[in-house]
Amino acid sequence: MKIYNEETAQSVLSQLTNWTFSNDGIEKKFEFENFSQALAFIVQIGLLAETKNHHPELFNVYNKVNIRLSTHDAKGVTDKDFELAKAIEKLF
Repeated sequence: MKIYNEETAQSVLSQLTNWTFSNDGIEKKFEFENFSQALAFIVQIGLLAETKNHHPELFNVYNKVNIRLSTHDAKGVTDKDFELAKAIEKLF
């Protein structure tokens, strides 16, 4: 399983909107009109993550959702993270 570092991740990150590499993970902040929309987005991500058996770190405060993806058993960023990020982008 290939593990990306900040430099090698840039080519894939350039295909995603506003995702950044940080502390051996990729992250993005989303903002919605209200809590209900943010929560609905989190539920959609949860269902998607289950189908891929790859689970993100999700943080929510009112209308903001912060997502962090890292392949924990690999201790870094792998193709699984980029695939899930691309799928999450389609939900937004």
